[in-house]
Amino acid sequence: MFTTYHGWENDLKSKLFGSSGARGIINVDLTPVLISRIGSAIVTFSKAEKILLGHDTRVSSLMVENALVSSLVAGGAKADCLGVVTTPILAYLTKELKADVGIMITASHNPPQYNGIKIFSSEGMAYTEEKQNEIERIVKSNKFRLTDWRNLGEISSADESNRYIELIRKKVKLDRQWHVVIDPGCGATCHLAPALLESLGCKVTTLNAQPDGFFPGRSPEPSVESLKPLTKIVQVLGMDAGIAYDGDGDRVAFVDEDGFFIDFDQILAAYATHVVKRNSGGIIVTNVEASMCVEKMVNTFNGEVIRARVGDVYVSEAMKKYDAFFGGEPCGAWIHPQFHYCPDGVLSSVLLLKALEDENKELSEFISEVPQYETLRENVVCRNEVKYRVMEKVKDELRSLFPTHRQISTVDGVRLSVESGWILVRASGTEPVIRLTVEGESSKTAKTMLDDVVMWITSIIEGVER
Repeated sequence: MFTTYHGWENDLKSKLFGSSGARGIINVDLTPVLISRIGSAIVTFSKAEKILLGHDTRVSSLMVENALVSSLVAGGAKADCLGVVTTPILAYLTKELKADVGIMITASHNPPQYNGIKIFSSEGMAYTEEKQNEIERIVKSNKFRLTDWRNLGEISSADESNRYIELIRKKVKLDRQWHVVIDPGCGATCHLAPALLESLGCKVTTLNAQPDGFFPGRSPEPSVESLKPLTKIVQVLGMDAGIAYDGDGDRVAFVDEDGFFIDFDQILAAYATHVVKRNSGGIIVTNVEASMCVEKMVNTFNGEVIRARVGDVYVSEAMKKYDAFFGGEPCGAWIHPQFHYCPDGVLSSVLLLKALEDENKELSEFISEVPQYETLRENVVCRNEVKYRVMEKVKDELRSLFPTHRQISTVDGVRLSVESGWILVRASGTEPVIRLTVEGESSKTAKTMLDDVVMWITSIIEGVER
């Protein structure tokens, strides 16, 4: 039975879903009413009978879960609540427990006032853009599946995290007793990461390992700035490595044995190279923003790099399409298809330690052969009403700005490869700006390219806005 609801909220004025689900500030962008509508749209679209729900440690997570559960049960679905879990655990268990849909309540690396909803299919894959658009269409229509009162769904709760831990323990054995500092940042990995690494024989020291949705220890995003205390501890205590995760555990960052934060692009390229060497070639997938050091390293060992749109769902889709051995983005989101197709920070940290054992290297040695290039970014203001018209002109004309270019890609924005670097021009999906990224073999090359592109794109915007 379909019922039209009236007077809930004003019409949505902006796109609800992005590349990582629906996300916003609680009680500003995401209200209980809107959350309930999203839940109703999910059960209406999927016709699901069994739905798994998990959440990170944010203070608003139970509110979001309750709003979702009420609408799922109203639509006739059985809601199984897993409690605090990482996003990769939720994705893995959705397939393992034969659920029709998995819903992760998280805003990942965003500040504590944010929360979000990320949806997974029965295969443990994040919903595609097409599926999210359909959910959004149903939300805006206010037409939802509501079951008769005698056929309401059920609610249950269970802790199934041990299934995930056993999956990794069966496939990965560590021979060295690694002494590592783990920094979960008060997020969803607080209990999981130390327990798993200790079960594999590691000696673990923890930092910010108390679940706290206010994230008092540091930002939920593991960055150079937020991990300064971790780098100091590794250095002072003489640890083998420092490992940090984001709020929901799908990203990981590393600190080497000397207490230096490891560049995301460098470690991505180094691990991708390890995978290619181990498999005597093969395909690696990354996104259009990753450094050209990935190709530099992977191609050396007969591997091939395919670039996808920014967003883990696009990387995982490309990995499936091209049967890739490994994929990842330069934010610490790595995907290991032999386990599952969701970025997994905890699994990635275990597999990196295993790779170091296989190559008999410390972290600093592991990345030592990866070249570092200069990357610069700048946003150019451009009204939302015209930015996609601007991008059409960029597609047609960017090549003329660099006539000796080697390759052009329009997978996500316009990415042009030149002899000494590359340029990426993308329209922001959330802000009235055009995002520019350039990478060059030297600081001078990168700065010259960026200045040229900024001047050029500004003139295009002025011409379109006249």
